[in-house]
Amino acid sequence: MTRNRLPGAGTALLAIFLLTAVGTMLFEPAAGQGPALVPTFEWDPDWPGPLPEKWAVGPMVGVAVDDRDHIWVIHRRSVLLEDARYTAAAQDPPIAECCEPAPPILEFDRDGNLLSAWGGPGAGYEWPQREHGLHVDADGHVWTAGNGPDDAHVLKFTRDGTFVLQIGRQGRSGGNGDTRNLQRAADMKVDPSTNELYVADGYGNRRVIVFDADTGEFKRMWGAYGNRPDDTDIGPYDPDAPPATQFRTAHGIGISADGLVYVSDRANDRVQVFTKDGTFLREMFVAPHTRLSGAASGIAFSADPMQQYLYVLDGANHRVWIALRDSMEILGHFGRHGHWGGQLDVPHNVDVDSSGNLYIAETLQGRRVQRFIYRGLAPASGE
Repeated sequence: MTRNRLPGAGTALLAIFLLTAVGTMLFEPAAGQGPALVPTFEWDPDWPGPLPEKWAVGPMVGVAVDDRDHIWVIHRRSVLLEDARYTAAAQDPPIAECCEPAPPILEFDRDGNLLSAWGGPGAGYEWPQREHGLHVDADGHVWTAGNGPDDAHVLKFTRDGTFVLQIGRQGRSGGNGDTRNLQRAADMKVDPSTNELYVADGYGNRRVIVFDADTGEFKRMWGAYGNRPDDTDIGPYDPDAPPATQFRTAHGIGISADGLVYVSDRANDRVQVFTKDGTFLREMFVAPHTRLSGAASGIAFSADPMQQYLYVLDGANHRVWIALRDSMEILGHFGRHGHWGGQLDVPHNVDVDSSGNLYIAETLQGRRVQRFIYRGLAPASGE
């Protein structure tokens, strides 16, 4: 069992975020090592394009890139419905000219043009209390879930929003041993080679659970280190304690091209890697003294055929960590807190298009999705 702990604050990475005149982001290598080649990115100020004038969007809680390089996002429309500032134009009679909540699921093309918008309560399924997570599978089906108090299910739709399947029922979670229902699921991915749905389940449970993506039939599940997940309260995260033997927040999940399953365990400040049957392989810790909400919110792979790099989104520290995927050696990071273009405010979800561009969705008061254009590899810089 390999563990690659990031050094503590005194000997941590001296990673520096640099924004040049053209906005290119560079990185510094791990302390004590020579220059390394790392991906570089440039913030795109023109993406996405404008939405309809009166539309308001809530906290962004999911982003996904499909096989056509269309970018999908889901925002928490439920939050807007609680605030008259964002429903004024939709009230009867209207109490202001702006605003009205945008539909929760938005689809953009590569140029940032809005292509479709749909979602919300409908016949035959239970829309989540609090939207969370988004995935578009290889067949074009759109998956989402929720982390509201009673959300215990995932939903599957066609690209145009036609309901296909619900796995689990709202308010019926039986905990970590329940094979029919979830508990505040955070993220999901479909493995196209097996047509299996992997769910990071997540905010209430502490497990990865796998279903048949067509029928919803339960296949298998596991917890941290491949342990059997259970309902034991493991208490708050302590960076000085031995690593927790269960997930605290299985928040992000990804399946690499070579068939490995990556889980970002947010509140434990780590990413764990498994085979598809749940066998634990290795882990990596990021900013391990982060006690807030955790430093491993989401994960994505670089777009090269070998998926050489792993991107780990750090919502507590408002940055993106970059690691070599095979060794899980952290090379550096980019990002800093702020609301100006190219800065990050609680980055929550990340995905990559076929050209290697990053799409980052920001939650809470961030309420936006930004594109960072891939500009190739460059030597790490400490300037």
